[in-house]
Amino acid sequence: MPARQYYEREGHLRVPRGHTERITTGNDSQDQEEQDLKLGSWISNQRSRTTTLSPERKKQLSEIGMRWT
Repeated sequence: MPARQYYEREGHLRVPRGHTERITTGNDSQDQEEQDLKLGSWISNQRSRTTTLSPERKKQLSEIGMRWT
């Protein structure tokens, strides 16, 4: 999860809205590809959609320090 990657590196999830995070997709070394994810926008969207998130997603984000307000 890119949010976990950011949290482990930075120690918080106060991600600036314009921040992009480089992620690697694919399961094995031959299929891997690097992409930029607009993590700041994604975090903001998760906060604004808190009532529609699955309990599992909310739990995952809360465990890594998501501030919901």
